[in-house]
Amino acid sequence: MSWTRQKRDEQLLSQENGWRKKVWGDNLKVCLVYPNVYRIGMANLGFQTVYRLLNDLPFCLCERAFFSSPGETDVPAEKRPVSLESGRQLKDFDIVAFAVPFENDYPHILSILEQAGISLETRLRDHSEPLVMAGGIAVTLNPEPLSSFIDLFLLGEAEEMLPEFAELYRDALGKGRERRECLLDVQRGVAGAYVPQFYQVSYKCDGTIEDMKPTEASLPRKIQRRWTREISSFTTEQIITTPAAEFSELFLTEVSRGCRRGCRFCAAGFVYRPVRFRQMEVLEPSFDRGIAQGKKIGLLGTAVSDHPQLPELCRSVMEKGGCFALGSLRMDRLTSEMARLLRESGVETVALAPEAGTQRLRDVLHKGISEDHIFHAVESLIREEIRQIRLYFMVGLPTETETDIDGLISLTKRIRHYSLQISQGKRPFKRIILSVNQFIPKPSTPFQWHPLEDIRIIKKKLLHIQKALRREGPVRVFHDLPKWNYIQTLLSLGDRRVGLVLLAVHKLGGNWSQALKSVNLNSDFYVYRQKDLQETFPWDFIDHEIDKSFLLGEYRKSLAEIP
Repeated sequence: MSWTRQKRDEQLLSQENGWRKKVWGDNLKVCLVYPNVYRIGMANLGFQTVYRLLNDLPFCLCERAFFSSPGETDVPAEKRPVSLESGRQLKDFDIVAFAVPFENDYPHILSILEQAGISLETRLRDHSEPLVMAGGIAVTLNPEPLSSFIDLFLLGEAEEMLPEFAELYRDALGKGRERRECLLDVQRGVAGAYVPQFYQVSYKCDGTIEDMKPTEASLPRKIQRRWTREISSFTTEQIITTPAAEFSELFLTEVSRGCRRGCRFCAAGFVYRPVRFRQMEVLEPSFDRGIAQGKKIGLLGTAVSDHPQLPELCRSVMEKGGCFALGSLRMDRLTSEMARLLRESGVETVALAPEAGTQRLRDVLHKGISEDHIFHAVESLIREEIRQIRLYFMVGLPTETETDIDGLISLTKRIRHYSLQISQGKRPFKRIILSVNQFIPKPSTPFQWHPLEDIRIIKKKLLHIQKALRREGPVRVFHDLPKWNYIQTLLSLGDRRVGLVLLAVHKLGGNWSQALKSVNLNSDFYVYRQKDLQETFPWDFIDHEIDKSFLLGEYRKSLAEIP
């Protein structure tokens, strides 16, 4: 490791509170890798949770590594990635484990493996190299595009599954068993484990999947996505705090998992089911720990607004002398009391998610929000002198028309005018921040059959929205880049063959346009094609405990505009 990198890592560690360095020895040695830069990885609660789970095992040692990008001045690029805690090369570990929340980070995984001197493809990897595994929401939805590069996936929530795997794998290694035999033990013995080499995929002449079956009769045909039944038996909170992370002012603690709402576009609302809420007496010690560090308490969850004790949780934080922060709030749950608590906590910007500009389209989404809810929420916030509102909308939604886009523009204008009207005589309303993102179909949702809308059409819609709101004073419009939405959809909905594209992207230095041309694979087949209602999807082998016929019924209802 270079002197420059060593000094940088020492500086990062000196700023951290809560990191651990265990003594190397006969432990099972795991390098936990976040395939993006340090400041983003350290703001990810799932990444920190896995770090704690592994280091809490007496027979396991876990250190961290991150992706280095030449564009990042805080994490300079170097050829050989090393662990942060001890500066060891990744190939010195028994396991290299990737935490993968976002599909667009897939190319970084290949870069990290190559820089570490680890064979990219599992078929070329020998027993002297680390086991390469992955988990996280992105691969829990669909691991297949990465299946040529990852030896083992763990699908679902980690609290019970990860210790089971670590103990079984350690015992198998201790017996001197070959890697294939170790992985067979894991595939048979750990619910939620998925080893791609033990599953064979066949295709029809039209390119769709004909079947996917295990190569051995003793293996399960479907992989059970793991979830933890009683989350009030433990806390999930920030383990390491550092000023070098995104949202460094926050101490993150999870208050809920799952969502009962059933919005038809939302993957998290389906694969994190069932809904579970942590009890207040479990969360209060976590609040104490965060406040003691001088942090604002960040309350996390798939459906925080639905927590039956949310006002009490917020008051508890404030009574302890702290402040709290929330993500976007459901407008049908934003009461005057909740708005007052937000103001008392010093919140100046609140995020709301109408998602669509017309009631017809919100009903298609099964959003469960009316205009009355929207304007009541806005009024509650403005009367409490919340000066800035962020609105989340999507474009390119199923059944969307020009009328819906005009409805988005009209709704934004009316919210702006209403906000200025109510704030007269109070602190002046500051602005509306409009965040407009393209709808991306996700696996295991009712909209998994639906294609992505052509990015050329999306560009026109975004331009229309920007032009229409340009003279609206305190309205700022932000949107993502449609090009990357195409790529995210390809990686979200792709099968094993998409791994060829990832490999080409890696070899071509990240040039997606050239990679898509160089591989004999029609990427539009995955992105722009309307899927057959009886089609077998690449992720159908994962059991999320939601019947596919239910999802299909919801999709049909959406197209028929049945609320």
